[in-house]
Amino acid sequence: MLRLRTFLTLTVLGGLTVVLPIALLVMIFVWLFGGISELISPLTGLLQEQTTLNEFVAFVVVFGLILSSCFLVGLLIKTRLGGWLHGHLDGWLARLAPGYRTIREVVSQLLGGQGETTLLKGQAALAKIFGPDSPVTATAIVTSRHPNGDFTVFVPTAPIPTSGMTYHMPAECVEVLPHVTVEEAMRTIIACGSGSAEMLAKNARKAQQQLPDYEE
Repeated sequence: MLRLRTFLTLTVLGGLTVVLPIALLVMIFVWLFGGISELISPLTGLLQEQTTLNEFVAFVVVFGLILSSCFLVGLLIKTRLGGWLHGHLDGWLARLAPGYRTIREVVSQLLGGQGETTLLKGQAALAKIFGPDSPVTATAIVTSRHPNGDFTVFVPTAPIPTSGMTYHMPAECVEVLPHVTVEEAMRTIIACGSGSAEMLAKNARKAQQQLPDYEE
């Protein structure tokens, strides 16, 4: 009886590990589609009134027009005139609209930002948050390197990696993992540490492979 119960439990858990990620992905897409549809519903409604398009086709057309507009704006700000206009508009909004600067920085981080000091373009690392002599380390993302060699790192919390703590640490407290991507580090955090051993072993193995061979 115990074997049968164990077999059934493991089988159900195995099925859930396959079904749940797919179900969550579908739920996220449905939520995004519903939110975007609600935001652009006035435009899709106007398009439906003027044409014979159904609701879904009208949504695709309007969404495509919005993406095209974003592309054109991106092209515009790459020009000298566009950059000048964007700079003045950005400064004007920062002065007159409370919270605009914070929202801009958050969006910039989520979309990859600029330069090499953003979360997505950072480097995976192990942070000794209790000091260089402590054996305890935390998976972290290097978000900034200081001129004196110090680091600013973001230590995400499991299983939600978008929340966490920011630490400003001396170089001896940060071990950069050059062969581990931010995505790989984030996956171990989402999994509450599962896969960390494989991640660290991969980094050590690739680091060993890059050591020069010396002939005696």
